[in-house]
Amino acid sequence: MPAYEPPAVGALGENCYFLRMASGSQALTANSSAAPCRPPPAKTVAKGRGWCVNEVICDLGPGDRAFEERHDDVTIAVVLEGSFLYHSEAGRSLMYPGALLLGNAGACFECGHEHGTGDRCLSFHFSGPLFEEIAGSIAGSYRFRFPTSMLPAIRPLAGPIVNLETGMHGESLVRMEELSIGLAEAVLAILSDRNCVTDDPPARNRQRISDVVRYIEEGADQPLGLDDLADVARMSKYHFLRTFRQVLGVTPYQLLLNMRMRRAAVALRTTSASIAAIAFASGFGDLSTFNARFREVAGMSPRAFRRSLKPDSPSSLQ
Repeated sequence: MPAYEPPAVGALGENCYFLRMASGSQALTANSSAAPCRPPPAKTVAKGRGWCVNEVICDLGPGDRAFEERHDDVTIAVVLEGSFLYHSEAGRSLMYPGALLLGNAGACFECGHEHGTGDRCLSFHFSGPLFEEIAGSIAGSYRFRFPTSMLPAIRPLAGPIVNLETGMHGESLVRMEELSIGLAEAVLAILSDRNCVTDDPPARNRQRISDVVRYIEEGADQPLGLDDLADVARMSKYHFLRTFRQVLGVTPYQLLLNMRMRRAAVALRTTSASIAAIAFASGFGDLSTFNARFREVAGMSPRAFRRSLKPDSPSSLQ
């Protein structure tokens, strides 16, 4: 049987396969160099009328061909692990842990993995009527469309993302719906108030910054210095700092802190380890710094955060 020959790829939207993001379809063939891949399977975390949350684990890499999909609903995806290149009608962005992928309903898009293998996302989908109601209240327009393809891992989003990631582990349906709507509100508030559009850098710089992101992700619990990160990027320290911020919208320290806090929050929720042990295992040098940073992000101390997540706690039912 002759190898599958994909159709010629034109501009974005001209070759759309009309597949939902992470619909669960499997690849056409194991030969990724000969056929476009299908979206990775999605695990439904929670769903209700007008909204759905999926966990999407992707193992595609540089040898897999990018393909077009379509957002059937308004989509906000939190990148939890890995990095990939996302191209939509609103631009092209390098996605990384803590960043938010934004997709307008009906828009075609591509995800490319030429810079590394694998990623994990928590994908939130909103029906038109529900999102319009939220947008009308927060952004002042029922016809709001995302003007950018991503939001960086900035501080105002750190708290909602921590709550969402830990909410994957046993939260009630009511709580997950509240958190999902809260995420949409936070995104709309930021986009209505400030310009968060990142630059589309040369391909060489995208590769270098992606290498650094994965280096930080692998060593987030270890001491990391700018000299080391600049060496990984094969750039001077100043050029590295400038390029990193242009590409990702955050500084290396902000990204590192975001990763450490998210990991600590998950550990508080899923383990019985002491707060001090979690702080040191997450890469913090002392407990007081960890407590202060955690309070800034989560709005409460680590102890209060852990207590609020107990099944018999009244706050877990709110």
